[in-house]
Amino acid sequence: MAQMYFYYSAMNAGKSTTLLQSSFNYRERGMRPVIFTAAIDDRFGTGKVSSRIGLEEDAELYNKNDDLWSKLSMMHADTHIDCVLIDECQFLTKEQVYQLTEVVDKLHIPVLCYGLRSDFRGELFDGSRYLLSWADKLVELKTICHCGRKANMVIRQDETGHAIADGDQVEIGGNDRYVSVCRKHYKEALGR
Repeated sequence: MAQMYFYYSAMNAGKSTTLLQSSFNYRERGMRPVIFTAAIDDRFGTGKVSSRIGLEEDAELYNKNDDLWSKLSMMHADTHIDCVLIDECQFLTKEQVYQLTEVVDKLHIPVLCYGLRSDFRGELFDGSRYLLSWADKLVELKTICHCGRKANMVIRQDETGHAIADGDQVEIGGNDRYVSVCRKHYKEALGR
């Protein structure tokens, strides 16, 4: 029975590595996974899922206006799909998360979503909010703070390395802009 999975964490916990491992596992069994990534995130090139350990694979792009149900239905009708893997799923819209539940429920294709739970302000992304509500399985991938505790928060930094408390929810960046920390060090960095 197909299910929807939401693999979530703070930054640098290995979400993309885990996605790429899942893709490899499906291919090794002679199955066809389809990978999607957010068009907005082009840090490692357009249409690529890349991990910090050097793995990468081509991916289909999605943006906030795409109808993923229609796109995947057509792809599946053309060539059977065994699994859908979504990177940077925090950028999905509510409608797209619903469309992915339709892929699971009507096409019987498992959908595995990988992304951040919350932003640098400690607030849920829309995609994450609805994945937390509608996914069949929730899996937390863990990373650690510099103190050794579990990192469950993300700090956005300015050019000088100081924590920023305000700004747009989405600003693409990597280790140069974001640091994963525990709640205690998140509050300390923001003076709370």
